[in-house]
Amino acid sequence: MNRFPTYFISHGGGPWPWIPDWRARFLNLEKSLISIAREQEQTPKAVLVISGHWEEAGFNVLASEHPSMIYDYFGFPDETYELIYPAPGASELAYKTTQLLHAAGCPSQIDDQRGLDHGAFVPLFVMYPKANVPVYQMSLQRGYNPQAHISAGRAIASLRDSGVLIIGSGLSYHNLRLFNADAREPSEAFDHWLRETLFEEPKARTKSVIEWEKAPFARLCHPQEDHLAPLFIALGAAENDKARCIYHDEYLFGGVTASSYRFG
Repeated sequence: MNRFPTYFISHGGGPWPWIPDWRARFLNLEKSLISIAREQEQTPKAVLVISGHWEEAGFNVLASEHPSMIYDYFGFPDETYELIYPAPGASELAYKTTQLLHAAGCPSQIDDQRGLDHGAFVPLFVMYPKANVPVYQMSLQRGYNPQAHISAGRAIASLRDSGVLIIGSGLSYHNLRLFNADAREPSEAFDHWLRETLFEEPKARTKSVIEWEKAPFARLCHPQEDHLAPLFIALGAAENDKARCIYHDEYLFGGVTASSYRFG
């Protein structure tokens, strides 16, 4: 089996694929998510999602065979709180992931109760609408320490050779209080920094990502870096691989620039 790439994706807003006007707004994102599934030479044994919507004391791993749903969004139509994405879980791979994390000194434990949050089931619905690819999740660690998350990514890198598609699901811009024209300058500047940084050679790239708070408008674009931290794990799992931008949008919500990347 070929080695799978890793991804950092901007997953959009709420349950957007089920809301027609929002789906039209995220047309470019939808195309990019479809392309992720299509560009794989083989169907993954499972997709591992690191979502900006789950954090724990350690890097916990979801091991449910039939993951439930977590509707962690607010103010959307009633029917979006009844959505079901019935993909099977991947408990065997979940236990393997935990073992890899432990071996690398990364705190981790199994969680067989938690469901899929919208950082997972929303993009997966677009990528694999038949829900026929097993899925499991791994949490962020509280505090979002970049070095710790890159180390966790390094620890699980071998999963790529075992048929696992690793996706860091967040947003390259995530300030829910700053949209429209006010978001244009900071999101554009941060997005430019992110692209230039991810295209650097590996050693310099890792250093720059660890020091991401030095980027233009860093804390304005990410007052809390929960939606940026999935990048750290995706990068750590493909630290020596070249990056490619697979999605780019400007003027979302009147001013937001957002992007997604493939490594490998």
